[in-house]
Amino acid sequence: MRIITLNLNGIRSAERKGLSAWLAQVSPWDVLCFQELKADLGDIPAALAQGDGAHAAFFPAQKKGYSGVGLLAAAPFTPREGFGNPEFDAEGRCLQADFAGLTVVSVYFPSGSSGEERQQAKYRFLDLFLPHLRSLIAELAKDGRELIVCGDVNIAHKEIDLKNWKSNQKNSGFLPEERAWLDQMFAETGLVDVFRALDPRPEQYTWWSNRGQAWAKNVGWRLDYQFATPGIAARAQAASIYKAQRFSDHAPLVVDYDFVLVPPPPLGAPPP
Repeated sequence: MRIITLNLNGIRSAERKGLSAWLAQVSPWDVLCFQELKADLGDIPAALAQGDGAHAAFFPAQKKGYSGVGLLAAAPFTPREGFGNPEFDAEGRCLQADFAGLTVVSVYFPSGSSGEERQQAKYRFLDLFLPHLRSLIAELAKDGRELIVCGDVNIAHKEIDLKNWKSNQKNSGFLPEERAWLDQMFAETGLVDVFRALDPRPEQYTWWSNRGQAWAKNVGWRLDYQFATPGIAARAQAASIYKAQRFSDHAPLVVDYDFVLVPPPPLGAPPP
């Protein structure tokens, strides 16, 4: 099973830069998690909404041209929009897909880089999303189901996860409180940072500023993750960050798992 997650910084812009053509090249993929659609449902490019017979769900923000998440899969799934909070559900932050034995979540954490108001919104999101994760994992565990959370977390966890960590300790995305939240999340949920479990090398980034020559000089941040429950994390075989083309200011994070994606059982049927 191949799962790809990518912050698009606009799905129409990413498609103009050749996203669907690249996805055809890396096929077969099983699940695509998109963040920052910046598009209403009617504006999703057909090649991405219906490409290769994929099953798709999109959860745009109510505000036009802002946020939004999507999820495409090679197998049918049961989608769930949001996580029960009106403020952030209106921003299209979270989309869940239920398969047989596995749930995948595409999530887009708020950024606080534009100012204190959005930083406080980010803290509110963190305070709400952790108990949601705990509850979801407990719910899935009752049926022996695994979880993979994919998305742009807008936090670099460790010093190894950004180039200029010393000068960014007071900046959103590397604040002590944000990094401590990730520490707490890992400790309380048991989720695994799949990429880092497979690849301990430095200078592995998924986002670069459009200013200066950040991309050319690889002055980046690792903001995009796949978090997984231990059972499915142990079945991760390979992880990579695709940088040969640019579809966004983020790069696709690709992880291959030793797992076969299967549709969920029919509504009302007992789990397998």
